Amino acid sequence: MGTNYVTNPLVFLIDTLFSLYVLAVLLRFLLQWTQADFYNPVSQFLLKITHPPLRWMRRFIPAMGRIDTSSLVLALVLQAMANVTILAIKGVSLGFPALLLLSFSDILEMVIDIFIYAIFAGAILSWFAAGSYGSAASILYSLTEPVLNVCRRLLPDIGGIDLSPLIALLLLQLAKMMILPPLQQLVSLLSTI
Repeated sequence: MGTNYVTNPLVFLIDTLFSLYVLAVLLRFLLQWTQADFYNPVSQFLLKITHPPLRWMRRFIPAMGRIDTSSLVLALVLQAMANVTILAIKGVSLGFPALLLLSFSDILEMVIDIFIYAIFAGAILSWFAAGSYGSAASILYSLTEPVLNVCRRLLPDIGGIDLSPLIALLLLQLAKMMILPPLQQLVSLLSTI
C-alpha cells in the first residue's frame, strides 16, 4: 500500500501534465492543418504556449507542405518522455521500438479522441446555440468540418437532417477499435523481445 500511495498520485500528475501539453501541441497542429482562424483567442492561447519549443525545433525539422512536422515530432517526443517517466516510476522498462510504438499509439488515440469530443461538442452546441459564432464554436467548426464533409459525401441527403456527426462518431469509434488494439499488441510483443 505504501508504494502505491505515492506512486499513483505521482503517475497521475505526470500523465496529466504531459497529456495537457501534448493536447495543446496536437490541437495547434490540427488547427493549422485545417486552416483555422489563428486570430481566435483559443488559437492565440495555443500558439503562445507551444511556440517556444516549436520555434527552436523548426530550425531542424522543416514542414512538409501543410503538415507541420515539428509539431508532430514534439508531440511524439513529449509522449515518449511521459511514457518513460511513468514506466520508470512503475519499475518497467521498454526497448526503444516498443516505446516509440507505444507513444505513437497514445498520440493516435489522442487525435481520434480530439475529433470525437469536438464533433460531439459541436453537435450539442448546434442544438442549444444554433447560429452562435463564439471563439469556441469557431474552433470546433474549423476542426470538425473536414471530417464531417467527408461523411456528408458518403450519405445521401435525408430531408435536411444532417447525420454526418453520427456517422463520423461511428467511424472514429470503429477506427479506435480496429487500429489501436493491434498497435498495443505489437507493443506487448516488442516488450517481450
